[in-house]
Order: sequence, then C-alpha cells, then structure tokens
Amino acid sequence: MKKIAVFVSGRGSNLVALHKAILDGKLQAEITMVISNRSKAKAIEYCKEKNIPYKVFKKKDYPDRKSLFESIGELIDSLDVDLLVHAGFMLLTPDNFTEKYYGKMINIHPALLPSFPGLHVQKKAIEHGVKVSGCTVFFIDTGCDTGPIIIQKTVPVLEQDTEETLSARILKEEHNTLWRACKLVLEGRTEIDGRRVRITEEK
Repeated sequence: MKKIAVFVSGRGSNLVALHKAILDGKLQAEITMVISNRSKAKAIEYCKEKNIPYKVFKKKDYPDRKSLFESIGELIDSLDVDLLVHAGFMLLTPDNFTEKYYGKMINIHPALLPSFPGLHVQKKAIEHGVKVSGCTVFFIDTGCDTGPIIIQKTVPVLEQDTEETLSARILKEEHNTLWRACKLVLEGRTEIDGRRVRITEEK
C-alpha cells in the first residue's frame, strides 16, 4: 500500500476529501501521517476523530525553518512515505527540503496557475475580471506556486461572484481533483519533462 503524508495548517477540508476517497476505494493508499504547524488546526481534530496519526511542528520550537524541516524530513524518511501532499499548508519549504523530495511532493492551489500565485487569489481573480478560474495541482519546486502542473480544473467566474462564493465553488473542485492527482503520481503515470508533466495512460 502506498503511503501519503498530508501537510495542513487549517480546517483540513482537502485532507477530509482525500481520506474519504481512500475509504471509498477511489485511491489505493493510506494516510500514514498528517503534519501541521498549528496544534489548534481543525484538521487535527479530524485526525483525532478518525485515528489518523499526526504530529505538530511549531516554528517557535526550532531555531529556524531549516531545522524545523530537517525534523519533518527525519519523520518522513522513517515512515518511508511515497508522496507528500500539501493541502493548505502555510509554511514555505526551504530549498534543500524541496530539492530532496522533488517529484514526490505536490500542492493544490485555488487558481489556474501560473495566474494568481500566492494568497487571496479568488479576490485577485475577481478584481482582474477573469471569466474562468479554478484549481491547480502541481509538483512543488523552489519557487512560489511555480512547479510543473499535474491537473487543472476550471470554474466559471459569475457576474455576481464574491471572493467567498467563488472560493466555495473552487473548493468543491479541489476536493475532487487532489485525490485524482495523487492517484496519477502514486501509479507512476506522471513524468516531469522540464516545465511539463506528461501523463501516461492507465495500465
């Protein structure tokens, strides 16, 4: 069984959706560990409820970000994790950590990258007057939301949309997209070719 570590900082709705996909048999994997930088994250409550192993790494407990991620890396390596999934994790990984796990660490972003990286992206999309937004799952590289794209799903931007209503519709697509990207990577169907991710047919 393939092993996944999920990185979270907040409510954990993508963690819940990923776990449900596993329980429903859509994704042949197990969530071996949930990692958070916030002990009071709602995602941790879900882990306790569902008996999913978790560990909290607080910035204040480490002299710097590099040493924090060294500890995370030691845990990841001890568990022999196959895929690292960032699902609303609000800490940037240092370059040495990113380079070590490049190709097996993915993130989901609530916009159609490379447009609108960073934070408050639905607000930016509405202010820019785009007609289509969506979500992107990509391999994490050393930039900010710049890695090779695995999957994108589109969501129309409606005339009456607010940041909140657009965010809610995009989040539904995130829940249905993240597990699909995990499946592609864990089945060995993704090949990084420069900026592109080539997807092979299901065997």
